[in-house]
Amino acid sequence: MVTLKEIAEICNVSATTVSNVVNGKAKTSEETKQRILDVIKETGYKPNYVAKGLRARRTRTIAIVAEDIAQFTSPAIIESIMEYCEERRYRVTVHNLRLYDRWADTWYKQDDAYHSVLDPVIKDVLASQVDGIIYLAGHTRVIRIFEDNFPVPAVMCYALSESANVPSVVIEDELSAFEVTTHLINSGHKRIGVIGGRSENIHTAQRLLGYQKALYENGLLYDPKLVYYGDWSRESGYDGAKELLKEGISAIFALCDKMAGGAYDYLDECGIKIGEEISVAGFDDESIAAYFRPQLTTTSLPLAKIGRKSAKLLLDRLEDTMEEEESDQIRVYRIPCSMVIRKSVSKLKK
Repeated sequence: MVTLKEIAEICNVSATTVSNVVNGKAKTSEETKQRILDVIKETGYKPNYVAKGLRARRTRTIAIVAEDIAQFTSPAIIESIMEYCEERRYRVTVHNLRLYDRWADTWYKQDDAYHSVLDPVIKDVLASQVDGIIYLAGHTRVIRIFEDNFPVPAVMCYALSESANVPSVVIEDELSAFEVTTHLINSGHKRIGVIGGRSENIHTAQRLLGYQKALYENGLLYDPKLVYYGDWSRESGYDGAKELLKEGISAIFALCDKMAGGAYDYLDECGIKIGEEISVAGFDDESIAAYFRPQLTTTSLPLAKIGRKSAKLLLDRLEDTMEEEESDQIRVYRIPCSMVIRKSVSKLKK
């Protein structure tokens, strides 16, 4: 394997000059810089980040600890974290806890089972001398795993931390639900049924708050009978639509696309035409949403932006380029979603 010193000899420059070019700190002519880059490409030179890290007490490696990479939100977030880290010349290792694969959604309050999987992974990650950790959750909730004295910088991604030393990056649930509800109201709908997830879930609570604010700002009263709490499954969407239709609704806002799919199932059974006799909106913009008939109006999650922001926060802290903030302030960064208008919502005929 060619070394940095050999690259320097080929180009007739110092090893320091080559190092500066590799690290984007070149103070040399464009001609020399290009010659060095050409030789690097021709020889296939790769920086020895491990050796460099040992010298600088840094490995330029960060770890992603993911609750489950099979969660539909995880792949896009992981990809954007890795892309951003590569841009800044950091390597990334990914550790999959497989929590949903192991225990579906029954593990949330089983601390012993959770830590039996998490703790050995955190121990191994720290033993590998990573510079920092991004913890990627499967859904937003408060997670207490990083104490204020945690030995390396960390970021909580798609969940909330209680430590002022650990920033959190989440989606802007409330504003996004406000926008969907406002769109339904502007389409003439006044009795809008909601199919939510579990009542104690943060996504449910925040999206329901956005729904309530949109009603209030448009002079409509909130009616708790128009809210059905499900469990994010297609089956609960089916059951929710069945119950809400009894309340004389003209539109359904399902707080995830899977539950919207269940609502579609029930409405189809009843011979009710979606987008004509009733409107339906979802949330998440999963790939299935564009294949519903009619195509589902929903909200696209900013997964790539969440990943990129998480990575930037961590690397900026590692390189001491983070903006000054109050040390005792818990920092939460909420990334806005974007509404995707399709054919499942139509203007209510007067």
